[in-house]
Amino acid sequence: MEITEFQSDDQVVNQFPNRLEKFVSSFNIATLLNRSRIRKSKGHCAKDIFLAIFSIPFSGKDFFHGLVNSNDSPYGKDAIYEFLKCETFNWRNFLLCLAVKLVSFFENLTSKEREKVLIIDDSTLSRPRSKMVELLAKVFDHSENKYLKGYRLLTACWSDGASFLPLDFALLSSANEKTRLQGITKKLDKRSCGYKRRLEAQRKAPDLLEPMVSRILGLGIKARYLLMDSWFAYPKTIASLYKHIHVVCMIKRTPNILYTFKDKRYTVHGIYRLLKKRPGRAKILASALVTLKYGQQAKIVFVRDRRKKDWLALLTTDTQLPDEEVVRIYGKRWDIEVFFKMTKQHLGLEKSIQTRDYDSQIAYTTIVMVRYMFLALEQRRQDDPRTFGALFRACCEEMRDLSFMEALKRILELTVDKLRKSGEMAEETYRSLISAIFGTAIEFFGLNRQLCQRS
Repeated sequence: MEITEFQSDDQVVNQFPNRLEKFVSSFNIATLLNRSRIRKSKGHCAKDIFLAIFSIPFSGKDFFHGLVNSNDSPYGKDAIYEFLKCETFNWRNFLLCLAVKLVSFFENLTSKEREKVLIIDDSTLSRPRSKMVELLAKVFDHSENKYLKGYRLLTACWSDGASFLPLDFALLSSANEKTRLQGITKKLDKRSCGYKRRLEAQRKAPDLLEPMVSRILGLGIKARYLLMDSWFAYPKTIASLYKHIHVVCMIKRTPNILYTFKDKRYTVHGIYRLLKKRPGRAKILASALVTLKYGQQAKIVFVRDRRKKDWLALLTTDTQLPDEEVVRIYGKRWDIEVFFKMTKQHLGLEKSIQTRDYDSQIAYTTIVMVRYMFLALEQRRQDDPRTFGALFRACCEEMRDLSFMEALKRILELTVDKLRKSGEMAEETYRSLISAIFGTAIEFFGLNRQLCQRS
């Protein structure tokens, strides 16, 4: 006898495995994996292992205890690590192709007048206790203003103001051989994806921005502006990106970068001193049309710094954009900071997996970004006002509830079999009894969750 008939339809739809199954089937995850050469010749199929790794944080476990050292896992330790370590798997192609599908889905829900933007930034992935990890390096952390042991995660993302999606990334070591603690330790075919990404890891971040943007736009992803922080706002970088898309960025106050203003070359501080400021406590103090070193026309907008009695400078290559719009559009860049925090705090980006192999780092980082895509999709589908943290915890609770309901279902099925064999009760009687038990369990879980949310 199937006990599942006593569950309400709403509960089934809202459970995490059902959401995941819908995500996998709607966006053809298995096909995308196969097209990206992420496939296995024997043993468990690539999709099953991918989904097992994907689901780990939602079960409340880490990578080691959830898969590698778990008695409940159907996959052996070697199968998991071999899947992650394969240098021929094209994880970049998989992530981009999935992003194209999701962006297309979101664009159907968004007004055409809303600006779609690309956002580029980097974040430090700290590996303080590591020694022999491939391409491990000393990288500078801007937030802590010191060098750390680990990688820099350079990420390009897409946003329409309502949803945010990671599109592409580069896991950077160091361009300076002296600050690299480990080199390439794996013998590779130079035609493989793994070898190319290792070469990429040893380049400077600004040199990777144009190829990254070109790949994204070449796949048909539409965006009007590219947003980035002052760490990337060099005239050469802006000039290369301007060939593809308008740039909106913050710029540094440095004596090494000059802008042409009224036929003379000034620093950004020199331009600010020449301008007439708006009176009172205006948020936008002034603006100026300038020419960059490589001949591009641009506008610099000076805004009041709320944290201290000072000013900040924003630059855009779209000189027709009003000053207020420059500030508003640049404000969307903050979404990528939320993305980095969420992936590290909830989705296991930084500390969940410990492996020495660089290909494993690439594969696992890609899977973490797919987890974020999944949560972004669920939030948009439901128009959920909850934060990502609350949405993540809700998925974890659904996994725990499901485990209990499956156990209860099994117990009741065994009870039904025994009652049938004994012949002591009529069919209608024990069907009604079990229906009442299961219905009460569902109501109990629903009431419990409501009380927890109110408290």
